[in-house]
Amino acid sequence: MRGRRPRNRQGAPANKNEVELVLAALQESARAKIELGPDEAGRIALAARMMVDAFRGGHKVIFFGNGGSAADAQHLAAELVGKFGKVRAALPAIALNVNTSVLTSISNDIEYSAVFSRQIEALASPGDVVIGISTSGRSPSILEGIRAARLKGARTIGMTGLGGEPLRRMVDLCLSAPSHKTPRIQEVHITMGHIICELVENKLFG
Repeated sequence: MRGRRPRNRQGAPANKNEVELVLAALQESARAKIELGPDEAGRIALAARMMVDAFRGGHKVIFFGNGGSAADAQHLAAELVGKFGKVRAALPAIALNVNTSVLTSISNDIEYSAVFSRQIEALASPGDVVIGISTSGRSPSILEGIRAARLKGARTIGMTGLGGEPLRRMVDLCLSAPSHKTPRIQEVHITMGHIICELVENKLFG
C-alpha cells in the first residue's frame, strides 16, 4: 500500500528521532578516527614497531584493561595469537583480565588495584611490551600495572583519551583517542588496535 512507513519484522515503524541519533553517533565516531591525524598515525606505527621488535626478540605482548577496555585487551590478544588477516604462525600475546580465579583472588586477598601489577610481576620479562588501556588515564589498577611493568624492564604503551593523565606520563608511548566520551574513545582504540595488528602481520609475515 502506498504511503506506509517502513517497518521491521517486529512491526515497529522507523523512528525519525532514533535514526537521527544513530546517524549522529556514527558521524561522531567517524570524526574521532579521522581527527587522529599524522602525528597520532606515527605513534600507532611506532607501537606496531615496538611489538614487532618484541616478537622478533622472542618476547611477548601483554594487554590489560577494565570493563570495555578489558574486552579490547582480550580482543587484540586474540588477533595476535590467532590471526588478523593472514594465516601465519601464532604470536605470543596475553590479556590479563581473562582468568577469573586470578582476578578474584588478587581482588579479594590483596586489593583490586593490584589485580594487574601482581600478574605482571609474575609474567612480564625485560623486552616484553605491556599495553595498559584506560579511557580516563586514571584507573589505579592500570597505573599500578604500568608501574610494575617498568620495574620488570618491559616497554610500556598506554591507550587513553584526551587528557589521559597520569597514564600518559608513565608510559614509553601513549596512543590517545581525540575524545572525552568513553564510547568514542573505545571505538578509536579498537581501530588503532586493528591497524597495529595489520602492521605487525605485514612486517613479520609479508
